[in-house]
Amino acid sequence: MTDGRPRALALMPHPDDAEILCAGTLLRLGRAGFDLHIMTMTAGDLGSPDRPRAEIATIRREEARAGAAVIGATCACLEFDDVRIVFDNPSRERVVAALRRVDPTLVITTAPDDYMFDHIITSQLVRDACFTAPAPNYETAGGERPSSRVPYLYYADCIEGVDMFGVPVPASIIVDITGEIDAKTAALECHQSQRAWLRAQHGMDDYIDTMRRWSARRGAEIGVAFGEAFRQHRGHPYPSDDLLARTLGG
Repeated sequence: MTDGRPRALALMPHPDDAEILCAGTLLRLGRAGFDLHIMTMTAGDLGSPDRPRAEIATIRREEARAGAAVIGATCACLEFDDVRIVFDNPSRERVVAALRRVDPTLVITTAPDDYMFDHIITSQLVRDACFTAPAPNYETAGGERPSSRVPYLYYADCIEGVDMFGVPVPASIIVDITGEIDAKTAALECHQSQRAWLRAQHGMDDYIDTMRRWSARRGAEIGVAFGEAFRQHRGHPYPSDDLLARTLGG
């Protein structure tokens, strides 16, 4: 990646996570000149109440590509198994290699205090990989070149805006996505296989309406119709100035 354009990477546990949590922000970053990339840790192979794992994984990979196309992003899956993401050295190496292939300026991942372990462990692995990817002496099996920097790191909102204890999570920035809500909706609508699963497992009868309600609630906090919330990782040695705010306002 040497074209000089800034790059934004959303590295999420499952297909549809990026569409739910940060698609509007990605769309705005794309219009601001960023190259956009979406990666999922898993193909979401447990995301069906009635289809076998291999079948639903194939369907969800296609849905992920379709959703990413609406956003204008590349799409890749790291092929971890759903609900089997663990923090260990082999997992670290796979995520570091993925980051190095993109060399992102800005990374968005799931919240470290989100509702399920795939989200929590993905958050930990991505945080660790952002730190490790620039280290010249950390070698990966594919021989990927070290990243050029520790990227800006942002955690997307917890699902429903609350942590695992149901406590509301404050945001360090809320991005106005009012102009992007229709495209965000169209991207999420690509994930048609999830209607039955979310109804059966999560008790969500209409995931599109649910997403729009969450986005409206965050938008209301800054006086706009729709918003997406983030917390920035500002600890050493991550960049501490707010690139999202500087680029998009907020």
